[in-house]
Amino acid sequence: MSRNIEQLRNIGVIAHIDAGKTTVTERMLFYSGAKHRVGMVDKGTTETDSDPEEQERGITIYSACVTFRWNNVDINLLDTPGHVDFTAEVERCLRVLDGAVVVFSAREGVEAQSETVWRQADRYSVPRVAFINKMDREGANFDNVIEQMRERLSANPVIIQLPLGAGPSHVDNHFRGVIDLISMKLRTYDADSEGAEYTESDIPDEQLDMARMWREGMLEQLYEYSDEMMELALSEAEIPASLIRKVLRAATIQQLVQPVLCGSALHGIGVQPVLDAVESYLPNPVERPPVEGKTVATGRKSAGDEVITRKPDVSEPFCALVFKVLPAKTGDIAWARVYSGQLKANSRVYNPGKDKKDNVAQLWQIRAQAKDRDGQIDEVSTGDIVGIIGLRHSITGDTLCDAAAPLLLETIEFPDTVISMAIEPENATERDKLADTLEMLQRQDPTLEIIEGDTGQTLMRGMGELHLEVVKNRLLREFKLNVKFHQPQVSYRETINSGVTVVGECNRLINGVQKFAKITMLVEPDENVATGCAVRSQLEPGALTGELLEVMFDELNSCGSSGGNIAGFPLMGIRATVKGVETMEEVTDDMAIRIAINDAFDKGLTQGNPVLLEPIMKLSVSTPEQYLGDFVGDLQQRRGIIVHTENHGDRTDILANAPLKELFGYSSAMRSLSQGRASCSMEPLEYAAAPPEHAKEFTF
Repeated sequence: MSRNIEQLRNIGVIAHIDAGKTTVTERMLFYSGAKHRVGMVDKGTTETDSDPEEQERGITIYSACVTFRWNNVDINLLDTPGHVDFTAEVERCLRVLDGAVVVFSAREGVEAQSETVWRQADRYSVPRVAFINKMDREGANFDNVIEQMRERLSANPVIIQLPLGAGPSHVDNHFRGVIDLISMKLRTYDADSEGAEYTESDIPDEQLDMARMWREGMLEQLYEYSDEMMELALSEAEIPASLIRKVLRAATIQQLVQPVLCGSALHGIGVQPVLDAVESYLPNPVERPPVEGKTVATGRKSAGDEVITRKPDVSEPFCALVFKVLPAKTGDIAWARVYSGQLKANSRVYNPGKDKKDNVAQLWQIRAQAKDRDGQIDEVSTGDIVGIIGLRHSITGDTLCDAAAPLLLETIEFPDTVISMAIEPENATERDKLADTLEMLQRQDPTLEIIEGDTGQTLMRGMGELHLEVVKNRLLREFKLNVKFHQPQVSYRETINSGVTVVGECNRLINGVQKFAKITMLVEPDENVATGCAVRSQLEPGALTGELLEVMFDELNSCGSSGGNIAGFPLMGIRATVKGVETMEEVTDDMAIRIAINDAFDKGLTQGNPVLLEPIMKLSVSTPEQYLGDFVGDLQQRRGIIVHTENHGDRTDILANAPLKELFGYSSAMRSLSQGRASCSMEPLEYAAAPPEHAKEFTF
């Protein structure tokens, strides 16, 4: 499969949960001819939500890829989840995409997860267009969403479409179509053809002045990016639509602006212009910066000596990034983005991160549903996304490249887990099956953390209650395991409050042999250390031999990852500095150094005023105004801090920070407080000191 790279668009559809991402994707497939019938989220018939959990819950859990043609471009489209528990799916997709369509609900506006995905897109410098969906809903407010984009997202929206009316069909001035400010035409859609057919006509006289005003505002925004447009404006000449699109494309690719469109995906209004915008304004792989990687350790040369760039060119050496793995008994399929060169089936690639070679047995054009097995291809070129079967050593975040020209791309970083659940197999046979199944699920989901306990229980850590519930249901329903589950628990962390200088010592007989070493160490809090313990040495050169120095650092790193003294929870925010060492010839060896390091580190944790840290969540609640007082009171009882409240018509948004421990089962409580009329979302914010009584629960 060889596709023209300049006609290729790798895009994602991202948004807050229930903004309509999957419905937008379904309409895109329908109008492009890739599907002959529109799937419905509520009926579980969508192309990209093929998992039983997705169909049952009516939400996207796993990112899905579909490939189709629109006008003159080939589009690789990734539909991503909106629920914060599955934000890792968005993270890994944005890492490899060239552009994004961000969907907003015209009624709810910019919501909590909207902000999260926008920040993720900012972090990966992804150009984007915005689609304000659900203009046919009660309470739809186009202007309000635009204002929220500017205030909450620091966006620079350029409105290229206006809605004709707003709200459902039974209200006056209901939503009927869209006004294109570039062509200055009104587009209305035919309901009988599910929006596939539409009519372009002149803008009605009563809306013409408003449309001209908005068009002038659009042009004034774009004058800043084009001297040619400015000169035409000063000479009062007509500005051609082709020039407007050219300037808008350049500004969008440079991430200076975000074109804004509107419509109703459910009723087939305004989706084709979004596809036109993908073609016209989002970049092809050539228009993205060259990918950067680090050198790989070879011979005497250490890794990371210099930065290597690879242009998106088929003549460059091959390199790609694996961003998702779908486990299967017949062989895992790895999704990879090709950044340069070509990849052929029945070839071998090099994984520089693991220093191993992998086989590429088969290449597949990625389909949304596993049953679509007609997309096998012989080769793939620069800029494309492909499914690879045959990799044994490569997982999410790994680089694949030509062994003759190795480089290591930046991997994909995922958030820390905040919640855990214990699993207990019924017998030894089930334990083996469980271990194999969890290992397979981890290949698919990098945010699923598995810890084997000493009591026969297995600890499963995840991003939230829904995340763990989905995994639990899969273990029971899909894999039919005979296991017990225990209530979810908070994933605490431990740190210290004060710095302390300690001396660790080894001066003992071990198996009749004298061992001696003495280590002076400063153990102190450091808020810049996100996980574990940062280590450094202030020893004089030659104070330890190279071998013993390596042992010292190895043991310090081991101590930093072994857990704290309160209850063995992972450490964070600690720095350990070795300031002095005493040794004796013939009796100081690696064992003596390890014992002294452990003694010093343990004293540092004990004497440094240990603190239990709990995860704090950023909670966003949208409720009818009459329930505001009930929600504020309930959140205060849950040790929540109200950051701010904001009114939007008859609804109020509450932004609060609250401990995860107090938010178990909050969805049910929220429904009770509001008679089912409120909605909420939460995401990890930070770790903060837990009340002292919580630490006592773990003291035996």
